[in-house]
Amino acid sequence: MSKNNSDEKNNTEFINPVNPDHITENPHNLPYPHTQGSALVKPVDEGKVKGRALNAMEHQTDMQLKQLYDQMNLLASQAKGLQDRKTVSEKIYNAEMRFEPLINHIYHLYQKDNKTYLLSLIAPDQWGRSKKTFEFVATVQLLADHTWDVLEKSDLEI
Repeated sequence: MSKNNSDEKNNTEFINPVNPDHITENPHNLPYPHTQGSALVKPVDEGKVKGRALNAMEHQTDMQLKQLYDQMNLLASQAKGLQDRKTVSEKIYNAEMRFEPLINHIYHLYQKDNKTYLLSLIAPDQWGRSKKTFEFVATVQLLADHTWDVLEKSDLEI
């Protein structure tokens, strides 16, 4: 019986209780800790990560768009200033002048009753009692490129 008993034991197949899908020969490649002393690995909440990244991207692009918008406004105001200088320069060169204007000197542009223009050395507050019937248009300064910088202008359309 003892021989029979030992044969029975040898004939029974050994069943490994460890699932072969849950073991590896390279435990260091596992995406989770494999021993009690391993570093703690927490799963990443992808929604939070993507939300933060999206928020940062929106902030950056909004900042850059604002910079471009500010630059665009600056360029537009510079273009408007150049257009004003051109318009005033054309009106002055078509205006009545009884002197030769000098670079960097300040002059005053007036509109007469007959809608023609007059360039004068006399400022609006210097006419006194002998003020003619001229309408003040602008105070200007002749620049080196022979355009006129508008220092002050009235509400009249330039």
